[in-house]
Amino acid sequence: MTTPIVEPSIDEYLRKRLMPVDGAIPQLAGIDMYGSSIPAGPVGGDLFEYINFQQRYDIDARIARALKQSVEYLDPLPEGLPPRNLVDIHVKWMQSKADFKAENAVQYRKAKSSEQLRIAEDLQELPTTAGVLLVDAQGHDIISAKIASTVHDTFQAFMLSDLDRNGKTTPDMFEKINLRLAESVIARNVLGCDKDENWRENATMLYGEIRPGGHFRFVDFGHPPPLVFSAEYKKFMDIGKARIVQFLPLGMTIPEDDPDRKRYLSMAMRAHEMDSSDMAEITLMSPGDILVMYTDGVYDGSDEHARLQIEQVVREHQNEPAKAICHAILAYAVRQDDRLKEIGEEDRIDDKTVFVIKRGGS
Repeated sequence: MTTPIVEPSIDEYLRKRLMPVDGAIPQLAGIDMYGSSIPAGPVGGDLFEYINFQQRYDIDARIARALKQSVEYLDPLPEGLPPRNLVDIHVKWMQSKADFKAENAVQYRKAKSSEQLRIAEDLQELPTTAGVLLVDAQGHDIISAKIASTVHDTFQAFMLSDLDRNGKTTPDMFEKINLRLAESVIARNVLGCDKDENWRENATMLYGEIRPGGHFRFVDFGHPPPLVFSAEYKKFMDIGKARIVQFLPLGMTIPEDDPDRKRYLSMAMRAHEMDSSDMAEITLMSPGDILVMYTDGVYDGSDEHARLQIEQVVREHQNEPAKAICHAILAYAVRQDDRLKEIGEEDRIDDKTVFVIKRGGS
């Protein structure tokens, strides 16, 4: 008798989709990392994902393609043949202009060839780079999970585009994700919604990349900033929040110089699109230093008493692997939920995600 196939419920599907597997954890020399999540219900609005460049993408094939194109782009298109690539297409357009000069086409081909060499060079950094994506959609129900899933899919699509065009992640990628979560003026008008009605998709996002030397570079859209625990001083260190650029949650602010600015609602003014100076940087200076990222179901980033309690948890487990530290912090957060239940404030319970990066020994 054939066993019937049981289709997963939407809750089960989204819960699995928003949780990575341990097999995806990147392996970097001198870096130990681990993350986990506990939804407040059958499914939640938290998402975290390891970006294992070596596992997810064929870096060698991408490098080979860039090097091949660097040579092909220099080759003039033989007379009578159709364009072979985007450079041929652009040169053909150049040739259609009255002021066309052959040397301009040669210079353009050289520039595009050089660009491919730079892309190949940047791609070579990815095998020793690991990314981590944290998303916290407002609420903890199916709609929240769908919003988090939308951010995930948008992120992955733009990542492919950025690796093709740049060989690495760029600020432009994050501006596009931000725009994807923005609220369309046309959609709001068609739906007949009041401009003051609070129905927009709302999610925070933190994406960062870690290198073997403990250098962590990240972008923050409304997410609580990371905590850095010093193995030497056995406490969380002041990382200078004033110098960390933190944008509003995704979709809340569209920069004034975006060409589609008037097509979306914006909650605040931002003069220009983000650039590399808006990427924050943290370095785990010494062996045993620990970087902790989290969602507000664990810690909202402002309560000093809660911060000290988490600091104590990390201190007690600082000599253990990242996985044990992560589970210890989550266990602390669950205990806080039990206290909320005791005082009848279950509505304050939220999804909980913790991601720990620990620098290994020298």
